[in-house]
Amino acid sequence: MDKVKQLEIKADMKVSELMEQFDKSGVLGSGRVARASNILCDMIKDDEMNVFMSLGGPLIPGGMRNIVTNMVREKHVNLIISSGANITHDLLEAFGGNHFRDEGRDDEDLNADGIGRIADINVGSDDFTIFESEIIKIFEDICSRKPKISIQELLYEVGLLIDDENSFVATAARMKTPIFAPGLIDSMFGLQLWMFSQDHDFTVDAVADMHYLSDIVFNSEKIGGILLGGGLTKHYTLASTLLIGGLDSAIQITMDRPEAGSLSGAPLQEAKSWSKAKCESTLETVIGDVTVIFPLIYAGVLDKL
Repeated sequence: MDKVKQLEIKADMKVSELMEQFDKSGVLGSGRVARASNILCDMIKDDEMNVFMSLGGPLIPGGMRNIVTNMVREKHVNLIISSGANITHDLLEAFGGNHFRDEGRDDEDLNADGIGRIADINVGSDDFTIFESEIIKIFEDICSRKPKISIQELLYEVGLLIDDENSFVATAARMKTPIFAPGLIDSMFGLQLWMFSQDHDFTVDAVADMHYLSDIVFNSEKIGGILLGGGLTKHYTLASTLLIGGLDSAIQITMDRPEAGSLSGAPLQEAKSWSKAKCESTLETVIGDVTVIFPLIYAGVLDKL
């Protein structure tokens, strides 16, 4: 058996050096973080592997926007599966909106001032008003050309009409990195889409996405997964590989626990029983806040790359 090595921290050490210390310790949270970083590095370096990334939870409002965009730009991910909320908040910033730190005000006072709260993040209703007017203009443009469209195609067309180099939706469109959003309707984007469809002949076909996604899956030599948060986006990523026996490699970061049986808290090893991860796959689950842990992991990978 290998001994647990005590962590050695020094001034001016690189993130990759900190990861090496975590790796030498090899146990508890530091060991899991180090293994996840090593797996991510191997996935990115493997030219035969398509890397799918799922975005669940308030990652874009929580400061992850530039990281996701950079990963798309650097081709460190080849496909994104996002919640509708993260797409909405990406576009809200693309249209000039902002996310603010909460000042601890009472929620009823925030409501009176037209401010919504996500944990300790505030978003103003004025920014959503601008979002609504801008997204309707985009829907009108797309509807005039493509009155029937899949969700993935819709997000591609939206991205092409966005002028913001920090937008992951816009960057993905220009890099031809597909974005899938199976729960798109469950967001402000989806609400505006429904309202627009009330007086426009505009059909968004969710089932059509499966044809395109299955082609990508079956044409991939290997598939890796970066599962940030849980819920629908995690399951859609896992289930997309079911017909080929599952993911070859994956990391998961979640705050949820496994005891209640929820998918969000399920360790990745459980996916092997469903053939959503291959029996010989390399997997690591890290319990913790994505906005803390993933930037640390990815920074360590960038040092190595």
